[in-house]
Amino acid sequence: MRKNSIVRPFLKWAGGKRQLLPELIKYIDQKSLKKCRYYEPFIGGGALLFELQPTRAVINDKNQELINCYEVVRDSLDDLIEELRNHQENNSADYFYEIRDLDRSPKEYKKLSKVKKAARIIYLNKTCYNGLFRVNSQGQFNVPFGRYKKPNILDEAVLKAVSIYLNKSQVKLLNIDFEEAVKNAKKGDVIYFDPPYDPISDTASFTGYDANGFNRNEQKRLKEVFDELTQRGCLVILSNSQTDFIMDLYQDYQDKIKIVRAARNINSKGFKRGKIDEIIVLNFSDD
Repeated sequence: MRKNSIVRPFLKWAGGKRQLLPELIKYIDQKSLKKCRYYEPFIGGGALLFELQPTRAVINDKNQELINCYEVVRDSLDDLIEELRNHQENNSADYFYEIRDLDRSPKEYKKLSKVKKAARIIYLNKTCYNGLFRVNSQGQFNVPFGRYKKPNILDEAVLKAVSIYLNKSQVKLLNIDFEEAVKNAKKGDVIYFDPPYDPISDTASFTGYDANGFNRNEQKRLKEVFDELTQRGCLVILSNSQTDFIMDLYQDYQDKIKIVRAARNINSKGFKRGKIDEIIVLNFSDD
């Protein structure tokens, strides 16, 4: 299947990889993707997936709301577009908070259809402050209204292109633990790990997209999975922040670590946005 340039992320996601794409794709033999399966256990906004557009893929995220969005875009596009059109026509600060607060009543929220839940997340993502997806300890969306003049709430062309891709390709969607998501990966398969990054400072941690967070014990467990996949003969790529903890954790692969400067645009304080050092860890030679 030929790549479609309109296929791109329909959500802005913390840690999105658009800035890192030129670097990441250098290490992936796109011809080999036709012979193997591509795995992305922390899919987020899906920037690399949509850039590569593999014909066989397994994508996963622990965030149920996020995976529901992918499923609805794939299975119920017309209904989703109708819901988003309604949000677009009614958008205002009062309307935003009315939609945002739907999850304050868990029993009622559970009764919403998958389409309404997906439309809500896309609408909030397009209109909330700085395009964040953040929830509090109760799992409630808690980002304020963004006050944009003309937010692109309904990007019909992109949604249709993504829906076609997800339907025409063999893309399996999962909402499970990252380790479980790669249990069937075989020799030659390509896996890209893009976990919540290790914080570069005590105040820099951003794990709010999932109420469960992702601490350093999880980073260590991810390293164990990285090692196990390496022994299995899989081609593994991982990105993370360049902290002493992460550099020490992946010291076995120090000759295959690439340090890159990447822009980070999601921060509640504008002066804290900008370029930071990130690493790309490979378990194979890129010669």
